[in-house]
Amino acid sequence: MENAFAQAARICDRIGELDQEILAFLPEPGRRDRLERDARSVPGAGLPLQGVPVGVKDIIRVDGLPTRAGSALPPEVFAGPQAPLVDRLRAAGALVAGKTVTAEFAVTAPGPTRNPRNPAHSPGGSSSGSAAAVAAGMVPLAVGTQTVGSVIRPAAYCGVVGFRPTHGRIPVEGVIANAPSFDTVGVFAADVAGVALTASVLCDGWRQALGPGLRPPVLGVPDGPYLARAGAEALDAFEEQVGSLRAAGFPVRRIPVMPDFEQIFQCLYVINRFEVARTHAEWFPRFGELYREQTAAAICQGQTIGHDDYAKALRQREDFHDRLTAAMSDARIDLWLAPSATGPAPRGLSSTGSGVMCLPWSGAGLPSLTLPAGAARNGLPLGLQCVGLPGADEELLARGAVLAAVLPG
Repeated sequence: MENAFAQAARICDRIGELDQEILAFLPEPGRRDRLERDARSVPGAGLPLQGVPVGVKDIIRVDGLPTRAGSALPPEVFAGPQAPLVDRLRAAGALVAGKTVTAEFAVTAPGPTRNPRNPAHSPGGSSSGSAAAVAAGMVPLAVGTQTVGSVIRPAAYCGVVGFRPTHGRIPVEGVIANAPSFDTVGVFAADVAGVALTASVLCDGWRQALGPGLRPPVLGVPDGPYLARAGAEALDAFEEQVGSLRAAGFPVRRIPVMPDFEQIFQCLYVINRFEVARTHAEWFPRFGELYREQTAAAICQGQTIGHDDYAKALRQREDFHDRLTAAMSDARIDLWLAPSATGPAPRGLSSTGSGVMCLPWSGAGLPSLTLPAGAARNGLPLGLQCVGLPGADEELLARGAVLAAVLPG
């Protein structure tokens, strides 16, 4: 109990000290009193997240805290039962430090959060507050969501570890949807061990830690038009990262893949925009004047897509998933490697950056992990993205920890 109280006090002090500049958390005047009450109700000793403060993205319902989804809509619109994932966190002894800032409805209109590595630059999105809160040391763990690149990209921009599990591995009930067939709850932490501990609490059917006998992974580089979408600096850094891993003894195989990446991009875009419009089919007619320009544009684009085009895109995505996993099997690789983003965090706060380096993996529902991997010329962090087979989340994290020990921090 003393530890939970100490954690609550320390986290409130830390948020009070740093968040006036970073703006990772939604304001909460009674935060200290609430956390002290919550510390009294931590359900016992020896829990995996005993007294650990966790930031929760503000599209996830938490009892006692309003959900606004980064929007100007009345919070009553989003009221409902607490998300089961929050139940799991609290049952494991975690303290909800507060709601973290999200882009509006987890689409593209950014919130006010700044990058702790350089406040003049974007923290990424849409899980901007969660990534920044961990990077600034305000909380050791945070929960976000990824539709396209909303965990991997901000984690890379802010220099922390981010994990997006296999689609559907963490329940999304109680989470305000963006595009449901993409939406996946993810985790941020300072290291892979913190991510793995949290994943073991949140993921359905988690298999306990894999033993040290797990063989070193065979790594695959997805050569072709997808990889060419990264910027020159990101590609140069990526080749250095791959070289470091090869020099450390990891087998690396370069595999031509996704030759039809532009068609894949368009297919996934159709699904995403159609589902965004469907998610907002009730709210947008009632509150359209309260939506920000970027979100309204995404919804209007989705409204122009017909059911037949959507159904065709779903079939194309299924075929893409099968081709991508078959390529892994045929080449006998365990993990794909790719840049986590097209480059370091862009300057300014008007954009959350491009998620294109995450798009195919998210579209196929594969688990992905970003590891801090050096810095750009301007000193901002870069990340290396590792992607596993569907359902192999435990192996991804175990192998990611081994890779992280080799990469520059």
